[in-house]
Amino acid sequence: MDIKIDIKHYMNELGMRARKASSAMAKADSATKNLALQLIAAAIRREAPALRAANELDLAAAKAGGMDAAMLDRLTLSEQGIAKMAEGLEQIVSLADPIGEISNMKYRPSGIQVGQMRVPLGVIGIIYEARPNVTVDAAGLCIKSGNATILRGGSEAMHCNQALATLVKEGLAGAGLPADAVQVVATTDRAAVGELITMSQYVDVIVPRGGKGLIERLMREATVPMIKHLDGICHVYIDGKADLQKAIAIAFNAKCHRYGTCNTMETLLVAHSIAPLVLPALAELYAGKQVELRCDVAAAQILAGYPYLASATEADWSTEYLAPILAVKVVADMDEAITHINTYSSKHTESIVTEDYSLAMRFLREVDSASVMVNASTRFADGFEYGLGAEIGISNDKLHARGPVGLEGLTSLKYVVFGHGEVRE
Repeated sequence: MDIKIDIKHYMNELGMRARKASSAMAKADSATKNLALQLIAAAIRREAPALRAANELDLAAAKAGGMDAAMLDRLTLSEQGIAKMAEGLEQIVSLADPIGEISNMKYRPSGIQVGQMRVPLGVIGIIYEARPNVTVDAAGLCIKSGNATILRGGSEAMHCNQALATLVKEGLAGAGLPADAVQVVATTDRAAVGELITMSQYVDVIVPRGGKGLIERLMREATVPMIKHLDGICHVYIDGKADLQKAIAIAFNAKCHRYGTCNTMETLLVAHSIAPLVLPALAELYAGKQVELRCDVAAAQILAGYPYLASATEADWSTEYLAPILAVKVVADMDEAITHINTYSSKHTESIVTEDYSLAMRFLREVDSASVMVNASTRFADGFEYGLGAEIGISNDKLHARGPVGLEGLTSLKYVVFGHGEVRE
């Protein structure tokens, strides 16, 4: 698209079409929405070679532009990634449709019945960087939850996003749903973002998925409510009563499975009683991946001679590296670990490794984060892994939605009343 177009007019047109489409989506039945998702999944599998080719164009441009390794990892769409997109849509099909569900019905002394009905939010604007799979995940969740959506992907994924948008529209049309229910912004002009986040007359909520710079900008400028998280500063705490084999596997996976994701461990906390046993074994594994360990004094003494050792600074405890760098701290006990986490965490995901049930339950209760785990890698903090089919984003806010946001997070509740001719006295 010509970047000299009138961006305000263009975005308002998208908004008006999305608002109109949202009315049709709110009325669509489950079978129709599921058919659209199945058709999109089939089209994605059919066009896998074309999607890979489009992604290669995006990757070549990104590499030429000097994109860092973490962003390149997010941008890459592998054969497995394409298959997972289709599988995610089919998993959404298998989920119960939340729209129209009535709950909490109660009889009142007056004779009326009062309950709550789950309804779509309306129009959802989604802004994201690099990851082309978000185009499909977001479209699928919005379709199933009866919402319309305007997707603004990053310029670095423009070829792939537009190819996916074509397939999404094909599936919507095949099911008899409005193509405008999912619209992908076709300009790379950054002014489009500024318009989208202030179009409160058309857009009900914004979901940003991207780097800290993007989220900070939106927090300053948006007038439309947001579902968001800023950082993914995730912790694993290895307790003194941990199973060593579990602890080593979890702490290695949480850091090294993928570096560029928001659920990757950035700080490792280890109880002093077990640190001399677990840290050298972990360090050997980390060395194979050339992971730099930024250690406090106690951890550094245990790991003296480790080839990629550095001294931790105060800033390291509140840094999301998205790289083969890990902050390491030895703590006295779980109380100190919880205090550290609640001080420095971004309230995304934390995990404890322990065989002590009472300590595990305390950790779950007292750690103030969106996902809290026992004996599992932080990498599981994901809508697909949680059985949501996919996620539209992760929220570390406490209002409306928290953690991976799936179908239910894209809905609201309204009160419904059933009477038998009652009038208020």
